[in-house]
Amino acid sequence: MNEESAKITGRIIAKAWADEGFKARLLADPTAVLKAEGLAIPAGIVVSVVEDTSSLRTLVLPARPTDLSDDDLDTAAGGITAICNLCNCF
Repeated sequence: MNEESAKITGRIIAKAWADEGFKARLLADPTAVLKAEGLAIPAGIVVSVVEDTSSLRTLVLPARPTDLSDDDLDTAAGGITAICNLCNCF
């Protein structure tokens, strides 16, 4: 994600926290809302939005990179530390 997309995503999250109607639209039709907020969603890409709650945490399993060998994957950092430091959920 580039810097501009990260800024837009942060603004969308803040707006969803502050505006229940916006959050409902985001959950119901994320592609339309994200496009309306300025994010480029390529044709053929399906976007889903889920809301974490006090009893539900979502772990996103990214697609396996096609340009890395099994040995490369074994030594990759994976990013879970950054996620856990961000939300303290795991």
